[in-house]
Amino acid sequence: MNVICNMASIKKLLSDSVVYGLSSIVGRFLNYLLVPVYTYHISAASGGYGVVTNIYAYTALLLVILTFGMETTFFYYSNKEGVDRRRVFSTALGAVASVALIFVALVMLFIGPVSGAMGYVDHPEYLRVMACVVALDAFQAILFARLRQEGRAWKFFALKMAFILLTVMLTLFVFLVAPHWSHQPWMGWYNEADQVGYIFYINLFCTAVVTLGFARELKDFHLSSFNFQLLKRMLRYAWPLLLLGIVGIFNQVADKILLPWLLPGDEGLRQLGVYGACVKIAMLMAIITQAFRYAYEPFVFGGQRDKNSKETQALATKYFVIFTLLAFLTVMCYIDLFQYFVGADYREALPAVPIVMMAEILMGVYFNLSFWYKLSGQTWWGAVMSAAGCAVLVAVNVIFVPRIGYMACAWGGLAGYGVCVLLSYFIGQRKNPVPYPVGTMLIYAALALGLYALTVELRPHALGWRLVLNTVLLAVYLAVVAWNERALLRPIVQKLRKRLKI
Repeated sequence: MNVICNMASIKKLLSDSVVYGLSSIVGRFLNYLLVPVYTYHISAASGGYGVVTNIYAYTALLLVILTFGMETTFFYYSNKEGVDRRRVFSTALGAVASVALIFVALVMLFIGPVSGAMGYVDHPEYLRVMACVVALDAFQAILFARLRQEGRAWKFFALKMAFILLTVMLTLFVFLVAPHWSHQPWMGWYNEADQVGYIFYINLFCTAVVTLGFARELKDFHLSSFNFQLLKRMLRYAWPLLLLGIVGIFNQVADKILLPWLLPGDEGLRQLGVYGACVKIAMLMAIITQAFRYAYEPFVFGGQRDKNSKETQALATKYFVIFTLLAFLTVMCYIDLFQYFVGADYREALPAVPIVMMAEILMGVYFNLSFWYKLSGQTWWGAVMSAAGCAVLVAVNVIFVPRIGYMACAWGGLAGYGVCVLLSYFIGQRKNPVPYPVGTMLIYAALALGLYALTVELRPHALGWRLVLNTVLLAVYLAVVAWNERALLRPIVQKLRKRLKI
């Protein structure tokens, strides 16, 4: 009976993941296609893409600060018995909106000192624009969380896709069409030398448009439903999540923030640009992790009273590891093709890709292991463990970036997330043990890394033979997984046979 319940839960998780995954995978993939547009039109030597990478790293950190853990807090309180969900929504949205407005006002007021401190005294407009973007993103975060909490995955998908498609179309116009039409009188606004700036302007415009798509959800927001007593309780739950979020996102963006400081001048921005472009190839791992999180977080909180929840968490974590290792092998087996997604003068940083992808896997595993302290309300544990990992990451960057450049950024991320995973697993097993199949997951990891090593060692000179050999190695991984997980695959195969009448 437990197996049946677990499988039903896994199927529900997978069905939600498909929809959320469509918005993440299709959307991120379309956005991913913009990387060659940027890197083939902005030279690595100019450091322009380094500027984009650096500012987006800051905005990612600021987004966590401006949402201050309210997404997870919203899920937690929305699933508590006897709580008015509309009041929870209005309180969370009102709090985040207020903080976002104050942030924008402060940036506009002190733009001179801020742009000088960040090294953008010649382009303060970049910071003004991105301050508005991150404020709107924080506001939207609660609205998107509302959609997830209500199970309205398709509207979630529609809005995410609207943002991406609009961004893609405007970017293609600015980078590919506008240069040929620049002589037209109505194109007087266009300046080909400011292509970096247009990336930020497009982001602001598209973010503002998507905000209009939440008209229905905003009708449920009422100031009369804003409750200060509820907010106090929510903040007590959220503040450790804020610390956890700051440390967690800093683990992801610290290298992109620190590198220009550790290698000042044009060389720092150049290295950041080539590194930032090549690690975009590792985006496939981030797509899978994000899609899984969108479905998994409300799923776990909604089922926290289910007696089979621990077994379900263990099973879901194993399949997460299986699929992310498959993604890792897929990218590395066909890296000779993936490399063309970045311009030729950016490809020097390709050796960082496998390291960054493994770090992304560890980050996803760490997320899976984090529910023991979230469900028990001991969120401060997450801040402590993430801080330890962050300290390792920063130490590796500070010590080794001046010596080996951007490769230290990749190794720092891997070391930092490795520490987080180890701490979360061993402390979590003492506080609230979950029967994770550690041995099985380690075997799959060893298999994937072993096959990757073979792609490096057995490397035929001819591209065609390399692709054939790597495809065979990828098939070996799939065959081993299919055999070991045949209990899960058997009912799926039987259904397919019935439908196909084989």
